[in-house]
Amino acid sequence: MATILTLLQKVNYLDEGGQRLIEKAYAKAEVNHRGVFRKSGEPFIQHPLKVALKLADLNMDAETIAAALLHDLHEDSGISLKELQNEFGSQIAEMVNGVSKLHRVKLGEEDPEAQTERQIEALRKMFVSMAKDLRVVLIKLADRWHNLETLFALPPKKQKEIALETLKIYAPLAYRLGMGEIKGILEDLAFPYAYPEEYEELKKMALPKYEVRKKYIEKVKKILADDLKEAKIEHEIHGRAKHMYSLYKKLKKYDYDMDKIYDLVALRVIVSEIHDCYAVLGLIHKRWKPLLGRIKDYIAIPKPNGYQSLHTTVFCQDGEIVEFQIRTKKMHEKAEYGVAAHWHYTEQTTPKEFKQGAIRTEKATLMSENELRWVKELTVWQKELKDSKDFFEALKLDLFKDRIFVFTPKGDVVDLPEGATPIDFAYYIHTDIGNSAFGAKVNGKMLSLSAELKNGDIVEILTAKNIKPSQDWLRIVKTAKARERIKSWLKKATEV
Repeated sequence: MATILTLLQKVNYLDEGGQRLIEKAYAKAEVNHRGVFRKSGEPFIQHPLKVALKLADLNMDAETIAAALLHDLHEDSGISLKELQNEFGSQIAEMVNGVSKLHRVKLGEEDPEAQTERQIEALRKMFVSMAKDLRVVLIKLADRWHNLETLFALPPKKQKEIALETLKIYAPLAYRLGMGEIKGILEDLAFPYAYPEEYEELKKMALPKYEVRKKYIEKVKKILADDLKEAKIEHEIHGRAKHMYSLYKKLKKYDYDMDKIYDLVALRVIVSEIHDCYAVLGLIHKRWKPLLGRIKDYIAIPKPNGYQSLHTTVFCQDGEIVEFQIRTKKMHEKAEYGVAAHWHYTEQTTPKEFKQGAIRTEKATLMSENELRWVKELTVWQKELKDSKDFFEALKLDLFKDRIFVFTPKGDVVDLPEGATPIDFAYYIHTDIGNSAFGAKVNGKMLSLSAELKNGDIVEILTAKNIKPSQDWLRIVKTAKARERIKSWLKKATEV
């Protein structure tokens, strides 16, 4: 059972003042939750304590960990926000208030169309809170993580409801924040409760192959380690088993043919410097032949959520196909924990920056604005999309769907939902370009505006002054931004 001493040992990266703040927050939470137990039989204090421990593992700041310890007091113990503000300051009180609002975000039904007005409005509030201070959502993700770990204690109907919420809202959200490892954990914890039959079938199909694959990967790992040692490249090599839910989604695309899954167990090579990444790639290709079209350089061109790594798939020992991922330690930390990996506040960070959710690296530089562009767009949506159903539709399209990224002719990355068209691309670049688009060149070839873009496409929009948006475009587009810009133009055209 976790204790405050466990937490204090974890937060030894904080100064004395930060540790005292956490002790004070724990004392407040422990007194007010005393005598209350969770459905799992644990004392209630274990929940906020374990949420705080997960955030400490991410090296979060003292205020965030204190807010995590206090996050259930306002909702469950009747402690007023004013009281929390007087004792712990407005910053922590605002975070607790934000988390309390997120507790009311519910899907409730497997069918997203069954959402009530109140539930959709709760989602709206969630993204407004996130835009104000991302730490609120990080607390909520840790809260959901621990709740999934104790889901066994709830009735089956509630288990399924929480599991589906996780797969439809919180796991995609973790992905958009670049938190790949946490996304995988949330999905794997929710999967058995959301789709129990599919989970059991997958276990029977995949687990024996996992074991065989792990033994094979160990042989490959030793061969590569010898090559890297000879080349005097400092490194770590890890075998990474594919997350179960991720495997389930991928198998559905390949008609459940396990032989088409090359990354069931992949090898991840972690080195010190960027130039070492390319040196390792060269050594791998020198020893084993790569599959054409399977070499991806996400270091030179990062994914929109900030992910960086080299990927290659090769014909390995005995003709087996193996995927390798190569990255630096910093890239690895960012790939696993996303925005949380940036959360190293300096003594110079001002309260104003905290309130705005400024994310800082160890050098106190702001996180790339492009990486969080979609967060800012959410605040625009919630102002523009007055109708709750329109707002939820926008979220389904722009947040909950899988993402692709395509390029402008100059090489700039554009982040779009899967299934997006050149019209979506055009409106992403600029409203005027969207309004005057008549065609598109994709990878140098002419395509219609209704064509479905693919990951890695290079897109050029062709425009003309006499072109106007069409009502038909509303049936084609996949992004909220494009839909709203088209509607706005059509509305103005009818008013003239």
